[in-house]
Amino acid sequence: MSMKTPSDGYALEVRDLKMYFPVTAGLLRRKVADVKAVDGVSFAIRPGETLGLVGESGCGKTTVGRCIVRLYRPTSGDIILEGKNISRLPEREIRPLRRRMNIVFQDPFGSLDPRQSIGSIVGDPLKRHRLVQGKTAYRDRIAELFEMVGLDRNLTGRYPHELSGGQRQRVAVARALAGDPSLIVCDEPVSALDVSIQAQTINLLRDLQRKIEGLTYLFISHDLWVVQYISTRVAVMYLGRIVEIAESEQLYEKPLHPYTKALLSAAPVCDPELESTRHPIVLQGETPSALNPPSGCRFHPRCPMAQPECRERDPVLRSVGEDHQVACLLI
Repeated sequence: MSMKTPSDGYALEVRDLKMYFPVTAGLLRRKVADVKAVDGVSFAIRPGETLGLVGESGCGKTTVGRCIVRLYRPTSGDIILEGKNISRLPEREIRPLRRRMNIVFQDPFGSLDPRQSIGSIVGDPLKRHRLVQGKTAYRDRIAELFEMVGLDRNLTGRYPHELSGGQRQRVAVARALAGDPSLIVCDEPVSALDVSIQAQTINLLRDLQRKIEGLTYLFISHDLWVVQYISTRVAVMYLGRIVEIAESEQLYEKPLHPYTKALLSAAPVCDPELESTRHPIVLQGETPSALNPPSGCRFHPRCPMAQPECRERDPVLRSVGEDHQVACLLI
């Protein structure tokens, strides 16, 4: 995929990102192999856009998100946030940039410190980055953040265990907003919530993006319909690589990659009549291990369209239309 320069105004650019986790063995813990969790991922997100990142569990999408916010230091590749390459920066140089990028985790309880009140949790970035001066300004900003995410300001003294799952996730969103970020990575932010609360949380994220100029999301999920609802564009991952990326409407109406087609055919729909007319594509076998991925196209052992050349040649992500890229030799 050809990438543009920072002057083109991207909020985030990811170029050939790789994240390998070493596998060790023996008494001396010598490295014997690598788990190639992310193996050459490239994409860009414009300011104010939401890029959905979907795929099966274990495909590497969460690892991509954690590399972007530098919870992991990537093995190689470039992560360019607002024109600055942060992929190899040491922690002391990353620290002042952390207010411009944040992450909302899947588990709204495990990601919050149970020993802190929720007011203190939301206010922590304000203190750490010295964004307000004085106690009055500190309290007012916390109250403002609570109002932004639909929380009663009278809850500031409560602790995470006293809140519902939906309220806890709103606290996590408020904390992510406290530093006035340009990018928020949403890592399965609604998968641990009840369906009705999922809808409220997704609508909250959309409303915030409309109100806050330039707020950009990388939305990671395995739920294809949630991703369709919130995303401007969608990238599909398989075994550490992006196999297709396109505008949301285009990808859902005219998927090109065999894996994308299989994912969409297997996603349940609420309409019984429509469901009765669908024909899910059943993929054979299990997802190969990232420890020893197949040669050639990584999807070829399970692909219903696979040809002999797919076992030999590794497809690259290439343009097949306006803002639509796919990695398949047969398209």
